[in-house]
Amino acid sequence: MTTKYALHETLELHELLTFKNLCLTKSSTMSSLVKCEELKAILTMDVTTGKQHIQQLQELLQNGGSNL
Repeated sequence: MTTKYALHETLELHELLTFKNLCLTKSSTMSSLVKCEELKAILTMDVTTGKQHIQQLQELLQNGGSNL
């Protein structure tokens, strides 16, 4: 069963996806610049989970989003 989201829900998903992409870019960029190994590990973990979250948001949009 495919669920269609209301327009405001689809827009919220797009907004979250944009935000997560920005966070991923920032974490990825910063991880190559930092010297602290502990901070680098945190940023690397954030990149990994960020990619998973982006994939999940994209799947939600593909499976239930309306055509904008």
